[in-house]
Amino acid sequence: MTPINILFVCMGNICRSPLAEGIFNHLVAEAGLTGRFAIDSAGTGGWHEGEQPDRRSIATAKSHGIDISGQRARRIRSSDFRDFDLIVAMDRDNVAALEMIAPPEATLHLFGDIALGTGEDIPDPYNGGPAGFELVYTRLLTGCSTLLEALGAERASCNGNTSSVR
Repeated sequence: MTPINILFVCMGNICRSPLAEGIFNHLVAEAGLTGRFAIDSAGTGGWHEGEQPDRRSIATAKSHGIDISGQRARRIRSSDFRDFDLIVAMDRDNVAALEMIAPPEATLHLFGDIALGTGEDIPDPYNGGPAGFELVYTRLLTGCSTLLEALGAERASCNGNTSSVR
């Protein structure tokens, strides 16, 4: 079975999109569907290329049993539009940035539309504190769970504190 290739995109690929990648990977693994998906993340800007996710994103993910410390930031590449079945941006600004460089056949979506059904932007927590990262985690967990179900996969029950919110 050919995997569904999903790319999560934010501005610098250090806060929201690495969290989305980590959460979705975790949910897929819990559901026993690892071979059915290939998940990655990227940024529309290249300021942080090669860096780990923001320490607050790492800490937030870790508090929910998810390790994203091995991820490295990268900028979106032209080949991503060919290689990924689904490109999901965290906010409208990043959708607009992607639309400027994407070929017409690219499949671009706002996370708030495709995963949450609310049309909301996932706020960038970069300039805030831990509470903002926790809020982003909560929205991403909800959306990633819904997205996994929408893609035809029944998610197994979450164990541990992955689905908990402080």
